[in-house]
Amino acid sequence: MSNKELTVKQETFLNNLIETKGDVNLSARLAGYADGSLHYLTQSMQKEILDYTNGVLIKAAPKAAHALVDMMESDKPILQAALKKDTAKEVLDRTGIVKREKIDINNNVQGGLFILPAKGLTRDDET
Repeated sequence: MSNKELTVKQETFLNNLIETKGDVNLSARLAGYADGSLHYLTQSMQKEILDYTNGVLIKAAPKAAHALVDMMESDKPILQAALKKDTAKEVLDRTGIVKREKIDINNNVQGGLFILPAKGLTRDDET
């Protein structure tokens, strides 16, 4: 979580996210927030909500990894295998376990200096 001090209402909201399985509207209502304050609440608690969301994905990552291995090793047909595989891959991708892209940029500059003539001069002006 963040270093900022949360109010009791904000803490209740975050705890309600767990109970409501991420239903932001219901969590806010149960914490005592008015319906019109949801936009302000989500903006002011963006980091905490993202931390919570990341935590949910991280908790699901081991299950997603096992699902992929089970599908890979199974000789039996698996109902909705493509959907389950894609979902498991998404969870793992979003937690940084599967897709890690490394960008290697080498910038080797060789050569000398190229000097352009001053603006506004023509070949006739140079002579």
